[in-house]
Amino acid sequence: EASPPVVFENIKRCNPKWLHMLLENISGLAVDDDFTVEVIPEINAAVATFIKSIDTEEFVKKCSENKRLKEFEMTARLLELTQSIKAENIPASVSADYMTVYFESARNGGGTVSDIQLSPEENSAIITFGSHKGNA
Repeated sequence: EASPPVVFENIKRCNPKWLHMLLENISGLAVDDDFTVEVIPEINAAVATFIKSIDTEEFVKKCSENKRLKEFEMTARLLELTQSIKAENIPASVSADYMTVYFESARNGGGTVSDIQLSPEENSAIITFGSHKGNA
């Protein structure tokens, strides 16, 4: 089973290349070969997803002790599992039935959808799955 992703918060003071090098130094792994990093500027965070199975709890501990992470006031924590996701930029013409079929499709990595709350004024929807395995 894959290692859970790790969230890095308060990343505004470091650029993605620096973050990649830092995580390689801490983990001993190689970005792209062993893990990927997705920067999410809107929430001042990044998520490291491990291709290679590692002890992510130990990795988070190493991160919390790392001098550079402390200097930049960054934090690391395991990404909690959720059963709901928010989909954005949904055209007004898309129905809840269409969304259900889309998110239940194995081709899209889906799972059983238990609820969809459309928000037409925001062009978004909250999709709730029957288990956390359907929202990868």
